[in-house]
Amino acid sequence: MAARAYWRGQIRLALVSIPVEIFSATKSGAQIAFNQIHEPTGKRIKYEKVVPGVGPVDPDEIVKGYQYEKGSYVVVSDEELEGVKLESKKTLELTQFVDYDEVDVLYFEKPYFVVPADDLAEEAFIVLREALRKTRKMGIGQLALRGREYLVSVKPCGRGIVLETLRYADEVNKARDYFRDIADSKPDEELLDLAETLIDRKTADFDPAKFHDRYIEALHDLIERKKKGKTISADEEEAPARGTNVIDLMAALKRSIEKPGEQTGKQAAKKASAAAKKAPAKKAPAKAAPARKRA
Repeated sequence: MAARAYWRGQIRLALVSIPVEIFSATKSGAQIAFNQIHEPTGKRIKYEKVVPGVGPVDPDEIVKGYQYEKGSYVVVSDEELEGVKLESKKTLELTQFVDYDEVDVLYFEKPYFVVPADDLAEEAFIVLREALRKTRKMGIGQLALRGREYLVSVKPCGRGIVLETLRYADEVNKARDYFRDIADSKPDEELLDLAETLIDRKTADFDPAKFHDRYIEALHDLIERKKKGKTISADEEEAPARGTNVIDLMAALKRSIEKPGEQTGKQAAKKASAAAKKAPAKKAPAKAAPARKRA
C-alpha cells in the first residue's frame, strides 16, 4: 500500500509556488510494553479516576484545567481550546536561508521527505533543490499544522528534499549551564596523538544496518525463556575501575593501540600500496607467429 502523505500544500519562495507532498521519514522501532500485574492472582491492575473525599467520578464530569498556583485551577473547555488553534495552512513560505552548519544539532527534531506533488511541479522543485545544494543553504519557515505552528528547515536529500521540524529557543537548554565547569585547557599532545590514532583505526563508512537494539533483543529472549518456565539469574558485572591520573590514561591508550591484529586505516592503505608495488609484473602474452602465405 502506498504511503499516505502527512501534509499536502506548496512551498513558496517569493512569487514561486511549488506544490509538494510531505511524508514521514522515520518510523517507530520495536518496543516491548509491560503491564502492572497483581502477583497473587496474575491479573492486570486497572485504574479508576477518583476525587479525594468524593470517590470515583463519571467521565462526563471531567474537564481540563490549568494550575496557575497550588490548588487553584483555570478550567478551559474543548471549544475554547479549539478557538485558539491555528488553522492549518497549505503554504510553507521560506522566509530565510542559513548555512548548513549554522543551526545547532540540538534544534533538529523530526525529519520528513518532501516530493513534488505532480509532474508539473517537478521542474521548479529540482531548481529549488539544486539551488540549495549549490549554495549549501537550507531554507527556514513556519508551518501551521494540526493546531500548532512548527518552525521548519528544508534542505537537499538525494533526489528530493528533507524537511525537519525545529525546536524553538525556549525548548533547548543552554549548553553553557552544563559545560561551564569543564576546564578550558589543552590536552597533552602525546595523549591527543594516541586518541587520534585510535579514531583513525575505527574510522569506517556509516552503515546503520550494522547496529541493532541489543536491549530489545535481550528482552525478547528473556520473555521467551520465561514463557518456557526457565529460571533467570542476573550476573552482575564489576564496575570498571576509574583512571586516577594521566599515566593511567596514557597506558590505557597505548594498550588499545597495541592490540594484535589491528591496524589503522592509513596503515592498511600503505600496506596495500606496498604489496601492489612488490607484486611481480604479469608477462604479456606471446605474439602469435604470422600465418604463412599460401602459394
